[in-house]
Amino acid sequence: MGQPILRVAVAGAGAFGKNHLRVYRELEAAGEGVALVAAVEPDPARAADHAARYGIPVFATPDELLAADLHIDAATVAVPTVHHHAVAAALLGAGLDLLVEKPLAATLAEADDLLALAAKHARILQPGHLERFNPAVLAVQPQLRRPMFFESHRLSIFTPRALDVDVVLDLMIHDLDIVLTFAASPVREVRAVGLPILSPKVDIANVRVEFESGCVANFTASRVSTERVRKLRFFEPRQYVSIDYARQDLLVIRMEPGVPEGVPPEIAAAIAAGKVDPAMLAKLAAAGTGGPAPGLSFVKPTIAPGEPLRLEIQAFLDSVRTRREPRVTARQGREALALALEIQSSMAAHAHRAGLDNFFAPGA
Repeated sequence: MGQPILRVAVAGAGAFGKNHLRVYRELEAAGEGVALVAAVEPDPARAADHAARYGIPVFATPDELLAADLHIDAATVAVPTVHHHAVAAALLGAGLDLLVEKPLAATLAEADDLLALAAKHARILQPGHLERFNPAVLAVQPQLRRPMFFESHRLSIFTPRALDVDVVLDLMIHDLDIVLTFAASPVREVRAVGLPILSPKVDIANVRVEFESGCVANFTASRVSTERVRKLRFFEPRQYVSIDYARQDLLVIRMEPGVPEGVPPEIAAAIAAGKVDPAMLAKLAAAGTGGPAPGLSFVKPTIAPGEPLRLEIQAFLDSVRTRREPRVTARQGREALALALEIQSSMAAHAHRAGLDNFFAPGA
């Protein structure tokens, strides 16, 4: 490739960090100008496994990694969220460019300190908001008009991972980042309710966010579901968009000017207002003579398939090489964290009003 090989490490090789190890090694094998040279993992069994699998030294702490003087250029930070600041601060101070798994930090003060350190040392700091690199999201962004209503559902089956944070920082933050990006408007009001079910922290949450633009977003996130769902739907003037993150699937339904003849009054009103939902679409399709109902165009944009994590890491490495600002900036990571923390405060206030304080363990 005619470029210096970027030497990278992964700090935190647990549930998700191991995927970073895999992708870096795959990119190395594909000749993409990167070399996986080390990892940090305090768990002895995991450390031994990764050392044998990848033929690299695995250190117990970031300090040991830095003391080894391996001339590392960049690193992924995938340690538990409560340790993001300490680990990232040490690596930024040593001159490394960083991809930090979401959320960027546990508090706004910690996030602000990381932004300041990155600026001070002129380092790339990219938060790991993976869904921004989902091929369906990449395909829909050029088609955005003016999103005014969002419905987000992110449901998972319970697993004993990431329990150092609640479901908002664990799962919902992906969708908070996407909606903040698409809505492009300051937040006006947040209302939220959440409950701990199988862990000491909130495991299921429902949130309503209103933006200054008038846009409204509803979020539901659960890590105690019986099924896995990753979907975002939003409405724009005369356009409905459905994204299935897991299937990397995108459907765009556009309303042509005017209302088709013979459409039931309630559906006609929805079309005239620029609103529609799947149930109405089904009625419209049934009202037609086969194919899409009159006045509607169903579009399945072409999506270039790809693994979001691989695309994310490739984008990070490109920023490291070119020194261009990442596609997902540290400032955007901070904004997503700020909204997540505001949601936590709203959930706590709701629990107090509802007399549910005893449902929450100290520090939950």
